[in-house]
Amino acid sequence: MIAALYVDRDSPLHRLRPGVKLLALPILGTLLFTLPGLVPSALGLALVLALYAVAKIPPAVMLRQLRPVAFVLVFIFLAQLWIAGLPLAVLAVLRFLALILAAALVTLTTRSADMIAALEKGFSLFAFAGVDAAKCSLAISLVIRFVPVIQTVLSEVREAQAARGRGVSLFALAVPVVVRTLKLADEVAEAIDARS
Repeated sequence: MIAALYVDRDSPLHRLRPGVKLLALPILGTLLFTLPGLVPSALGLALVLALYAVAKIPPAVMLRQLRPVAFVLVFIFLAQLWIAGLPLAVLAVLRFLALILAAALVTLTTRSADMIAALEKGFSLFAFAGVDAAKCSLAISLVIRFVPVIQTVLSEVREAQAARGRGVSLFALAVPVVVRTLKLADEVAEAIDARS
């Protein structure tokens, strides 16, 4: 089954209600992408980095959250640099970096069970529309944790290929990663069905 990404620490952020942390994410995202200029985005990133310190999350753990998206951030930077120039390229990366690290921080400071319970409580408000709160909350919780797990799979496949003395081949890397990712997706589907 998918491993938990929770890092157990005694911090105010760990003790904060999961619903508050989950609600803070869209608020932060809205502020980051609506406030113009580099200063608000830089301050947003600085705030997120400060929260990592408050949560007692080691820098190495924080940096590991960026490995799966490093290529995407580089692509965004280069695309914006080409289309809109350096200031907007830096702005775009700052915004995405702050939001990605904030989402990772919520995952690192919230137990799976607590996150599912908070999401379920939120979705229960839409029960009148036929929304299955239990299934929706479990699905979102598992998806939030799915991307870092794919990163782990990718690292394991790379290490296995390096141990066999194989060079870096996109096809040789993609096939086992896709197969293992599909297997994980089946496990997610089974977990959701088990909640029925």
